[in-house]
Amino acid sequence: MPVLVDRLALQRNRARADADALFLHETLAAELQERLNEVNRTFTSVAIVTGFPDFWAQAFPNATILADDDTLSAEPETHDLILHVMALHWSNDPVGQLVQCRHALKPDGLLLCGFLGGQTLHELRASLAEAEAIVAGGISPRIAPMGEIRDLGALLQRAGFALPVADATPLTASYANAFHLMHDLRKMGEANALDARIKHMTRRNVMTETASIYAEHFSNDDGRVDATFELITLTGWSPGEGQQQPLRPGSATTRLADALGATETPLDQSKD
Repeated sequence: MPVLVDRLALQRNRARADADALFLHETLAAELQERLNEVNRTFTSVAIVTGFPDFWAQAFPNATILADDDTLSAEPETHDLILHVMALHWSNDPVGQLVQCRHALKPDGLLLCGFLGGQTLHELRASLAEAEAIVAGGISPRIAPMGEIRDLGALLQRAGFALPVADATPLTASYANAFHLMHDLRKMGEANALDARIKHMTRRNVMTETASIYAEHFSNDDGRVDATFELITLTGWSPGEGQQQPLRPGSATTRLADALGATETPLDQSKD
């Protein structure tokens, strides 16, 4: 399997993270807690897979913290709830991570997985690409590729989860300029950790051109620049007896038009 992420660089970035900059983690923790409050279940063996153990140990004090290593240190059928948080977008094998979580869950156990999705930092991606093309005549890997919401639900199915659900929460943050955004990304522990990244300092004129392009295209009414973060949440259950099952296609006994009280108009098959 191709190596996408330099795990040593990722660990260094996370070690330099500032607790005051983890607003994405705070937002996700509140979102997951709200979802758990809606589940009519008491969980007694909780595990959290994350690269930010200090924050998540405080958010869920009774949970077992597991590092998001390529191979998770979890015994089979040990937990009834696993939270996989702010880590899947840096995984070399996302499906493998989910499969390992399913194996670590007891039957009818719940997985909640929160991470950054494909719309994250689309403004910065576009600005960096345009600036590098202008100044350096090419584009280098700078921001990790992230999955689109339309594809991410299929990951749960491939990993063998039942009742899979994927949804997205877009967040917009405002910064004085692109330099402040990139500084904040370093404080979040989300700086570039791609294995194929350039290993030397970026030319200053590339960064100034990036800031100029960013300000031109993504400034808001306050004269600041906007940055999009897309939080993806995947929900799936490990297979177990008594779970709800989807109906077999074609097995419905009631027409949708009858349920809605609408008039059904057949298509004219004689027209292309």
